[in-house]
Amino acid sequence: MNLVKTSLLNGIAVVIKMLTLLGLNKVLAIYVGPSGYAAIGQFQNVVQMLTTFASGAINNGVTKYTAEYAEEEYRLHALWRTSGTIVLIGATLASLLIALFSKELALWTLGDVEFSGVFLCFAATLVLFSFNTLLLAVLNGRKEIILYVFANIGGSLFSLVVTSVMAIYFGLYGALAALAIYQSLSFLVTIILCRQTTWFKIQLFFGAVDRAAALNLAKFTAMALTSAICMPISTMLIRSDIAATLGWEAAGYWEAMLRLSAAYLLLVTTTLSVYYLPRLSELGTARELIHEIKQGYKIILPFAVLAGVVMYFARDLIVFLLFTTDFSPVRELFAWQMVGDTLKIGSWILAYLLLGKAMYKMYIITEVVFSASYVFFAWYFVRQIGLEGVVVAYAVNYALYWAVMVACVAGYFRTMRSTASVKGK
Repeated sequence: MNLVKTSLLNGIAVVIKMLTLLGLNKVLAIYVGPSGYAAIGQFQNVVQMLTTFASGAINNGVTKYTAEYAEEEYRLHALWRTSGTIVLIGATLASLLIALFSKELALWTLGDVEFSGVFLCFAATLVLFSFNTLLLAVLNGRKEIILYVFANIGGSLFSLVVTSVMAIYFGLYGALAALAIYQSLSFLVTIILCRQTTWFKIQLFFGAVDRAAALNLAKFTAMALTSAICMPISTMLIRSDIAATLGWEAAGYWEAMLRLSAAYLLLVTTTLSVYYLPRLSELGTARELIHEIKQGYKIILPFAVLAGVVMYFARDLIVFLLFTTDFSPVRELFAWQMVGDTLKIGSWILAYLLLGKAMYKMYIITEVVFSASYVFFAWYFVRQIGLEGVVVAYAVNYALYWAVMVACVAGYFRTMRSTASVKGK
């Protein structure tokens, strides 16, 4: 399946997910307000870290090697058995620890031990949450795009219904509890869809760990854990700094901008993970890889630019429709956020080569360096020009990141060509 077909099929799920996210934005704007938005952002960053640790951070590796071992049944089953066992053990241990330290997590994340029950809900359903993401990674690697699309649609609908109902009746506490459990409920949809295939058997995901498979997955564990630590922590540090400098409402405005950005870029970012990761994993020559990257720049980047332009000129209507009048300052963040989003997509098209080819050392170094530089730039620009400084920092950081990705990928292709020329002699 090529990039265009994958994008179109994936677009169905993305449109539904966008509509649910935008609908949720409105519900949350009404029932939790700007300061509640900031709290939700903090909670979701912590959930992102905890779920990555619980799953062993192997999902990108599962997608890559599922695609790579498509014709090697023994290695494929060893991979699934190993990944399922890792997820079961990791999620069970993480659940116990989260339940044990629920009060401390609530105080650290949300500033109030009264929210400890939210973490208990999360702990109770974490195993299902982790297996849902694992099965989605397998569907992606198997290129079962239609099933993958329906599984994501199910997750989006669960998110909309559960979070809306809980936020309306229980306010911020209900919204947080719903965000903690909805993806676990999506597991029921995902496993029903998996059972429609000829290759899925539940017993294939449990058993003895295969050493070779575990070592291969370990590279992706290192990369994913780095992202799971660096990205949420940098976002939390920036959000906390904005709150300390400009107030929690200002932090809520930025959180609203982040959510809008994530929503409109869904088609681009999910296409990269659904199509590019398995595709780059299976390609073995520089010529094929360069062709796929060029396709990305011909199709994906122009779409990101066009979407950003539309978002900017429609910013007043978007804020009016999706939020409340309390969120009017968000409109001032659009210009630089759209520039940063375009730069991010341009750099990610190249960065996925690092993931697809398990270039874990370079990936880890760049993640750490640019997460730290983002925090530094945000700290500096917020003090120079106010809240708009955080989106200026975002754009500057991704401009530099793109330049570094160009250098990394060029170096990788030089190494490939020199290796091929040596072998040819």
